[in-house]
Amino acid sequence: MDDLQALAELAGKTMFERDPASQALGMLLAEIRPGYARMTMPVRQDMLNGHQTCHGGYIFMLADSAFAFACNSHNHNTVGAGCTIEYLAPGQLGDLLTAEAVEQALSGKTGVYDVKVTNQDGRTVALLRGKSHRISGLVAS
Repeated sequence: MDDLQALAELAGKTMFERDPASQALGMLLAEIRPGYARMTMPVRQDMLNGHQTCHGGYIFMLADSAFAFACNSHNHNTVGAGCTIEYLAPGQLGDLLTAEAVEQALSGKTGVYDVKVTNQDGRTVALLRGKSHRISGLVAS
């Protein structure tokens, strides 16, 4: 394992331990590499909206969490500066949603990340594009 991968794993472990919001939703950090993160979240009864599908806010939170882990995988404290999301299909009760965040560009303190949310059948549920901004400090020291 190279040093960058070990650093990404340490940053991911450290962030997840400090992230009660993601933990409370049943999210798991399935994989992390420099500039990449994959997270999962089961759709529970308490996540359903009035149409009996997964509320878009929960889908957004999963995508946003994967974005956060990907942009912090370099171990520099990094925050979201903005993002857009497109909902393409509903999440259903019992689905296991997976968000895969991939770094598209990183220059200076700014990064751009694409996140694809799919269900267990591989159907695309949502696409998020996030812009990150590096702030001072390290995730894990």
